Amino acid sequence: MIWLIGNKGMLGSDVEEMLKEKKLQYAATDLEVDITDIASLRSFVRDKTFEWIINCSAFTAVDRAEDEPEKAFQVNAQGPLNIAEVAKQISAKLIHISTDYVFDGEKDGVYTEDDIPNPMCVYGKSKLEGEKNIQSGFDDYIIIRTAWLYGKNGKNFVNTMLKLFDEQDSVKVVSDQYGSPTYTKDLAVAILQIVQFPKSEFGIYHFTNEGKTSWYDFAKKIYDLGKKSSLINKEVGIVRTLTAEYSTRARRPRNSFLSKDRIRAVFDVDIRGWEHALGEYIESLAR
Repeated sequence: MIWLIGNKGMLGSDVEEMLKEKKLQYAATDLEVDITDIASLRSFVRDKTFEWIINCSAFTAVDRAEDEPEKAFQVNAQGPLNIAEVAKQISAKLIHISTDYVFDGEKDGVYTEDDIPNPMCVYGKSKLEGEKNIQSGFDDYIIIRTAWLYGKNGKNFVNTMLKLFDEQDSVKVVSDQYGSPTYTKDLAVAILQIVQFPKSEFGIYHFTNEGKTSWYDFAKKIYDLGKKSSLINKEVGIVRTLTAEYSTRARRPRNSFLSKDRIRAVFDVDIRGWEHALGEYIESLAR
């Protein structure tokens, strides 16, 4: 039996779809079971047996976290600590989703799981504290750091760009931040692969779709695919801008390129290129 936490979110909804598809026994909760309240978690697991807990819940409003740090830390740091304590109590294994924002993005090459985190914003700091809280006194965890997530059930860059292309004649997009777009459906497949894998090797792993791009080139690809599938029916100019010219409340990592070697080697996870995944997503929107 699997307990999915955060099933109404962008990633959680895809994980739930995959659980149904694979006909796995599960229970799913969202805000009705408050992860920041350990009594609420303990009450839910009473008289239940879970082999795995998959935590997809998080405070993901990166800029808002700068103004609401207490809330960000409650959900992203205290929440995972509570979940880990309950997992330990019921002898369940835990999969927890983390982020590229635990890094400062100043490295030129690819980030591996062994690189030392150095978050630059409240969101990244709260997510790193969540990782550390899980690791303190609990061994049966898999933390998956991901980046640039998009999917059908949440606010994301792809949907924002499609909306802007519809409303405006030109759109400015940052061209000096690099990473790998990640389709929630592909991450959900990887999570279920880990859950069903014969052997659990605990620790930290990275997962994104394959390949590296900038937000600007990502936007251009969204535009091209959107036009091809008739989601966009007009000409739009996509204008390069630099991070320094585009002010946001929270600092973003310049480089979010994560190595997937470990998750591929340990769990035999198949990872497709980001353009292929994006094409499938945009086709699904067009349908």
